[in-house]
Parts: sequence; C-alpha cells; structure tokens
Amino acid sequence: MCRHIAWLGPVTPLGRLLTEPEHSLVRQSWEPRHQRYGTVNADGFGVGWYAEGDPIPGRYRRAGPVWGDATFGDLARVVRSGAALAAVRDATLSGADGEAAAAPFAAGPWLFSHNGAVRDWPDSAAGAAAALPPLDLLQLAARSDSALVWALVLRALRAGASPGDALTGPVRELAAAAPGSRLNLLLTDGHAIAATAWGDSLWYLADARTSRTVVASEPYDDDPRWCEVPDRTLLTASRTRVDLTAIKEIPAQASTPKPSKENPDSE
Repeated sequence: MCRHIAWLGPVTPLGRLLTEPEHSLVRQSWEPRHQRYGTVNADGFGVGWYAEGDPIPGRYRRAGPVWGDATFGDLARVVRSGAALAAVRDATLSGADGEAAAAPFAAGPWLFSHNGAVRDWPDSAAGAAAALPPLDLLQLAARSDSALVWALVLRALRAGASPGDALTGPVRELAAAAPGSRLNLLLTDGHAIAATAWGDSLWYLADARTSRTVVASEPYDDDPRWCEVPDRTLLTASRTRVDLTAIKEIPAQASTPKPSKENPDSE
C-alpha cells in the first residue's frame, strides 16, 4: 500500500502539510495510523506542486524512503504552493522500476497517485491493458499496476472525460476484472481534486473560510473537522466545496472472469 495527500488552498510551504504536522505524510512513511495493508512505506516517495502562472507542475521523486533524503526537508521548507500532491510508496517488489514507479505520475497539468493494488496482477489487468493503444503501453512510466491505472485514467482525460469519470471508469473496470483490488486514486490539476475510496481509507478536511481543502489517505493531525469518506465513493473537490458520490460496481454478469493463477498484490 501507500499513503498520499493532495491539497488546494492559500500559498504555503510544502512542509506545513508534509513534514511539520504530528502525523504528517513523512511520519506516515514509517508509522501510519489507518493503513490496512503493509506497515512501512519505504519504497519511494514524491511530491508535485504548482507555481503561480504555470499550469505544468514541478516534481521531486526518489526511489528510497523519504526519511533518508536530506534534500527533501530543505525543499519542503522553502517551496511554496497553493496546490500539490504527494505520496509515499510501499511496493510488493521493493525497488522495482525505482523512481519511475513513485507517485505522483504526471502529464500536462495532471498529477496522479494510486494507493492500493490490482489483485492478481498482471493477469487480471490484461483485458484493460489490451484496450490501450500500443503507444500508450510503450510509454508506461513503470511496469507496476499503478502505472497502468494512470494510463487508463489519462486516456479518459484526453478523450474529454471529467476528472471524476476518468477515475471511476478504470476503477469499475479493474474491480470487475479483479475483485478484491484496492483502487484508491487521487488526481489534481491544481484547481480541483478528484479521488476514489475503494478498499482503503480516504479522508478530507474542508475549510471554506480559508478556501482550503485537503484530501488524504489519513489525517495528518487530530483536527476534529476531518471526515472519513465511505468505501466505494468518488470525491470531487474545489477550494470551497466537497462532493461525495457513490460508485456503482459493474454487475457480476458483466465482469471479466477472474484468472485462476494467484499472484501477490502489487503496489
């Protein structure tokens, strides 16, 4: 599993959300409070952020644990942004694909993260992968299930889907092909956030007074305003509004048969 967080709000140092809180994302890399699968997120990390006037985010990613990167503390202290997405990674195959497999994945204005695993990977995802254009497959950033999920989401975005639909389409397709998958997705373009709760925890903190919205795998502090998102739910948010919508599963008769080969979960 992984832990991830996205926020929109007033320009602030990255460290205010990633390193300084008592239960920050950095602490969640070794001591998460709500992680249901795995205990340590030491297989890579990354953060993407937006600078004023530039729609294309910058990124900083590494293959190792965030607590072992001395540069990250300085970066988080001095870089300021009003929108960002960050993640720490727990991979089944430690070190596989290195930095390329660390979220956030990016394309144009988009930043993306997957917290979870496609069950019976890669066999169960063969149908979804086969529907992608060959060029999309050749351009996968890594060989992980998260990279494939990102390719499916990005294809939908480029076809004109809304951020919410771009997430729920792949979630429903992969959940039908691989029941038991954990598909907690997080997406932002610096103006809005879309996320899915599917198989693991998701929380949000909204403060309309300060135009701030935070969406995360788990709270970074004990503020009583944190709200847990129900499982099988799509969250869409701006700086001043959060909407929750139930995700309907594909009927069982329309599901792709589950492969007989049992593989360990990925990501």
